[in-house]
Amino acid sequence: MLHKLIFQLGERLRNPSIRKWFAFLKQSENWTIEELEAYQLKQLKELVSFAKAHSDYYKEKLAAIDVDSFSTIEDIQQLPLLSKEDVLNHTEKIHTEYNFKKVFKATTSGSSGDPLVYQREESADSFNRASIFRGYSWHNVKPHERNGYFWGFDFSTSKQFKVNLLDALQNRFRVFDYKEKAFKKFVKKLQHARYIHGYSSMIYQSAKLINDQKLPKPKHIKMVKGTSEKIYESYKEEIQKAFGVSIISEYGAAETGIIAFECPEGTMHINMEGVLVEEIDNQIVVTNLQMKTFPIIRYQLGDYIELASKEEKCSCGKAHYILKEVTGRIGENVYGKKEIYPSLYFYYIFKNLANKHNIKLTYQIIQKEKGILIFNLEENLTNKDEQKLKEEIHSYFADDIVYTIRPNVKKKAGKQKTKSFISYI
Repeated sequence: MLHKLIFQLGERLRNPSIRKWFAFLKQSENWTIEELEAYQLKQLKELVSFAKAHSDYYKEKLAAIDVDSFSTIEDIQQLPLLSKEDVLNHTEKIHTEYNFKKVFKATTSGSSGDPLVYQREESADSFNRASIFRGYSWHNVKPHERNGYFWGFDFSTSKQFKVNLLDALQNRFRVFDYKEKAFKKFVKKLQHARYIHGYSSMIYQSAKLINDQKLPKPKHIKMVKGTSEKIYESYKEEIQKAFGVSIISEYGAAETGIIAFECPEGTMHINMEGVLVEEIDNQIVVTNLQMKTFPIIRYQLGDYIELASKEEKCSCGKAHYILKEVTGRIGENVYGKKEIYPSLYFYYIFKNLANKHNIKLTYQIIQKEKGILIFNLEENLTNKDEQKLKEEIHSYFADDIVYTIRPNVKKKAGKQKTKSFISYI
């Protein structure tokens, strides 16, 4: 009860509008698709009008746009696309000149390039947190409940103190290293946790240690949520065995907010009240419908995705459109001896192995020289499995790539997100 009171007090001080937004989202999750799209259109028109009035960047870019003429959400296609380069090169001009009562400094991770630093108003920040809490509610989780957090932990002593204080206020704890004594202490704390969240690779590594060392398994976990990086098929069985529940996915970015959250039926529902998602040439384009300090309109986030058809419905009953899969990062090239290939090929190679042959592998591919790849695999391979992998590699790269397959390569428990492809070229 004390932890709940502390959490709620901190919540009201930092995010005074979060309760209002959460109540709204719990109501709107029962809306029809027509109601959701009508709300999106209303928010879009307000956002574009506000951006034109208060942002130097959008005054110029949207000068010829008559937003009052918009009658459907498809009219968003009249607006120009916004690239990551645009955002980084015009950060100051994109910011709106408006006196918001409360703003927060926000920073992207910069894992795929330069970090972005921008301002986010309290209402947009509260909406985003409320979106996460709504996703939690689908799994019968309350955010103030005891939770284990798997995030970056390469901190100095002074930073560790600050992090420990913030964790205590949020009734959470994290593992700072995987040394035996510290990790066993962490596992002991998990006995009282109700949910686990953070980097998927760190959750997986902890699950493996619990299973391999036959450590006591937590009995009361209601949700394991992976975010910020790929959830491999090979992770799922290990995590289910260690924690008793399947790992679910949350998808989003700092500048776009929560894009999709997985329901108990295993479906990724798009957070339609917060974002408008388009799929253009298999790439995601996102409009943040709630943030006005730093308008994000038709933003090319940098991921390949697959949206479900608009007719596809989930058995959970929610009408929100469905994100079938995030298939890879844009702009990462693989260099053959003669040709250049998208790194998306790796996604399909390993997806085919899992779907056609039930071979589920945890992989990281390294390229240091053109025409040469190293396939690091965490698992051991039978001769048959290795042959199937070679066949898949050949089907995508033919003889343009020389490669080495290295099974049983144990990844070190990370201090940051894990990339499935690393190029030094």
